[in-house]
Amino acid sequence: MVVRLRLSRFGCKNKPFYRVMAADSRSPRDGKHLEVLGYYNPLPGQDGGKRMGLNFERVKYYLSVGAQPSDPVQRLLFRAGLLPPPPMLAMGRKGGPRDTRPVHPMTGRILTPENSKNVGSEVASADVKVNGNEDAST
Repeated sequence: MVVRLRLSRFGCKNKPFYRVMAADSRSPRDGKHLEVLGYYNPLPGQDGGKRMGLNFERVKYYLSVGAQPSDPVQRLLFRAGLLPPPPMLAMGRKGGPRDTRPVHPMTGRILTPENSKNVGSEVASADVKVNGNEDAST
């Protein structure tokens, strides 16, 4: 049995409300579930923000035993700080084959084995330069 963390839709027509559920991957979207892990309200509230609540301990437990989050739940868990950002891929020409080389999440540069080791050193070398000139103290 593969456990998936996914959203189950509740609410009225044109007013969706979702519950974050742990369920068997073969069960229907609004069908039988193992546990309710939280909620997500995509409509802006009075403060203008979307509302989300999660039981962090149970989500961490299900992720530790191999549960697979769906794509929307993966984005929610990234916003909550439970998952790292999804890997970005460099895009190729339109209609052509896509470039599947990994991309640095902050700079957008293509990672190669040489510069993937130097990701931390780029930040350190950027601190040395001030206004395009090297710092006089070094």
